[in-house]
Amino acid sequence: MNRVKNHFSIKNLEQLSGIKAHTIRIWEKRYNLFEPERTDTNIRTYNLQNLQKLLNVRLLYNNGFKISKIADFSEEKITQIVHDLSFKKNSDDWSLGLFKLAMINFDQALFTKTFNDLLKHHSFSTIFQNIFIPFMYELGVLWQTNSISPSHEHFVTSLIKQKVHSLIEDLQKNNPTNTTKSFVLFLPDNEIHELGILYLNYEVLLKGYKSIFLGQSVPIESLSNLSGIGDNIHFVSSFTIEPIKENINDYLSVFEEKILHPVNGKLWLVGYQTQFIDGDLHPNVNIFDNLNHIIKHL
Repeated sequence: MNRVKNHFSIKNLEQLSGIKAHTIRIWEKRYNLFEPERTDTNIRTYNLQNLQKLLNVRLLYNNGFKISKIADFSEEKITQIVHDLSFKKNSDDWSLGLFKLAMINFDQALFTKTFNDLLKHHSFSTIFQNIFIPFMYELGVLWQTNSISPSHEHFVTSLIKQKVHSLIEDLQKNNPTNTTKSFVLFLPDNEIHELGILYLNYEVLLKGYKSIFLGQSVPIESLSNLSGIGDNIHFVSSFTIEPIKENINDYLSVFEEKILHPVNGKLWLVGYQTQFIDGDLHPNVNIFDNLNHIIKHL
């Protein structure tokens, strides 16, 4: 069972906030902004309240408040100003800070409020591409450096998926209006990173196409019964960790023979593992650099 991370090193604070450790120490010493605890070996450790305050301070500092003035505010006033100003400043950076606060504090209400207020000003496509994608990339770095626990990552990823599923459900109430293509979205065996293709499913439906979303870890043989879903079938997948480098070209050869050739279909791919594909061997496979490139070709 993953334990919730509630104590942080100054390096963790730097990675989470983007404020250099040296600057944090100066603010701590000169303005008494934080009260770290110390280990038996005299190493500073910071609790969740310290981290929350630092993220709030960063948001105010980046939006024109002088650090000397912020230092005079009570913690309650800092928090209040953050909430009062949060959506007078419609910046991606501001929203990222609020999502990060929601994640650290397991605050579903703050996440939902931040998302709903963003949705008043931006399309979901803009929110996902400009805010959620950078946020998820940053989460990966924070997790690898032990700045957050897996519990934090799973919590916020689950909330993002909930929003995508809810918007997809609304689109699925309508029959397809664009019959020029049909799409099947899936991940190969042992591939579980589905947020990207889940979002692609939203974009496919938004443009009026018929879409079959199969999700993670789908065996090739289970795709063979989809030939009747429509004309001009495009299979779409993300190869993040699977198939591995040594197997990827063999996987695609089997996929073309058993799935694409019978329906004269295409396979669109994105993800890290695609760099190991020999394009000359697979004429029915199109490789894209990122999700945006796929969306432009829908």
